Amino acid sequence: MRASSTSFHFLESTSLSRGPVDISRSQLSIPRKLFFCRAKFDGSFSSRVRVVPATLVAAEKEEAKAVLNLFLKKQGLSNAVAARTINKSDIFIDHLVSRLHSVHKSRYLVGRELTTLEIRDALIPYLESLREEHGSILVDLLENFPNPPGKEKPIGHVSPSHLTPESKKQRAVSRVSETGPAGQLPPHILYLIDLGMDLEQIKGITRKFPAFAYYSLERKIKPVVEFLLDLGIPKSDLPTVLTKRPQLCGISLSENLIPTMTFLENLGVDKRQWAKVIYRFPALLTYSRQKVEVTVDFLSEMGLSAESIGKILTRYPNIVSYNVDDKLRPTAEYFRSLGVDIAILLHRCPQTFGLSIEANLKPVTEFFLERGYSIEDIGTMISRYGALYTFSLAENVIPKWEFFLTMDYPKQELVKFPQYFGYSLEARIKPRYALVKEAGVKLLLNQVLSLSYHNFDKALKTKMKKMHSYRASSDTNSCQDLQPGIE
Repeated sequence: MRASSTSFHFLESTSLSRGPVDISRSQLSIPRKLFFCRAKFDGSFSSRVRVVPATLVAAEKEEAKAVLNLFLKKQGLSNAVAARTINKSDIFIDHLVSRLHSVHKSRYLVGRELTTLEIRDALIPYLESLREEHGSILVDLLENFPNPPGKEKPIGHVSPSHLTPESKKQRAVSRVSETGPAGQLPPHILYLIDLGMDLEQIKGITRKFPAFAYYSLERKIKPVVEFLLDLGIPKSDLPTVLTKRPQLCGISLSENLIPTMTFLENLGVDKRQWAKVIYRFPALLTYSRQKVEVTVDFLSEMGLSAESIGKILTRYPNIVSYNVDDKLRPTAEYFRSLGVDIAILLHRCPQTFGLSIEANLKPVTEFFLERGYSIEDIGTMISRYGALYTFSLAENVIPKWEFFLTMDYPKQELVKFPQYFGYSLEARIKPRYALVKEAGVKLLLNQVLSLSYHNFDKALKTKMKKMHSYRASSDTNSCQDLQPGIE
């Protein structure tokens, strides 16, 4: 029959006569403290009790401690911090043991013990769920169980350091800045400073991600740093990488980082470009495979080839951070409504898909519509120059539009060459156009801006030469027409 509920009791042998069932005298020879698993059953039996020897309970507690210790160290805690946390988490350890008996109650009812692997399989997913739910205050949760961090304990005094997540950050910041007896900072902090980081920068990282303060230098930080250096990331870039994603130092090289990179290389990421990819977006290496695959499936659905997808992940790995249903798909639908080829736009300018439709895309579209351009014109402009929508209206598009109105070009010239908005108004557009006006010639907008200085000067002189030749020819013809006839 199926158990409908389970309860657990630690009882002294002197109280056995008051237990839920009668226990014979022969059972009193087992160790003094017992663990009872009472399972209520539907049917003719009202209850059944299985007595678990205290030696087994003690063994399970040690197994639970070992699992928790392994889990904490995988989160980046040093051996000392993990051990200290476990020593303060007796109630939580008892809770883990109770959870084992709840998950595997049928095993205990027939007197079978759990293997180490079964204990790990039962507890690791539960610990992972707690980490997802509580994040950086997980240690406080374990030490204060069953009282949530930040709430007063029913018995005893609660240290202020356990009250709020903010105090957790303060404690972590204190840890990275405290000096030892010799007046030196902790070894891992000195190592980071040697890499080019300053103490305030490290404190800033710790405030955002308190676990960073507890990462082991030899087992976590140094191996990852040396690995990144071997990939070709300059030492001067490491402070930026670690500031962007300090979680990298908590990832196992052999179990997570290297397998993730292999997985991404199989998707087309150029292995020769890892230094640039990681510098651009180090968080890519901390995402789950499922998260990456969802993005890749979307790109494939939009018509991109495997080769193009690999190039996008290499050039703009940030795209993996965009939610497909909330960001990528709605943006694709918006551009499709303008007649844009989504695959081409994604390939040329994937960063456009990180923009807000309401705050960034629609205002630019409306700007050009109000100035007489059609939806088709705008779609052509985006297809030719997807970065057009990444520019600020107030700081970029409007000033350049106003100057364009002073130039001797029809509005359609911008449809042909929307890249105009990508050039500096003061450093490129105005000086180049001034030279054209001074020369008194006409050049296509494309020629004015896209040519190198040498080729622009050459094109300008060629145009001036043709203009002078034309004028000289015209003057000669005019003179001949004015000469009297000879008899």
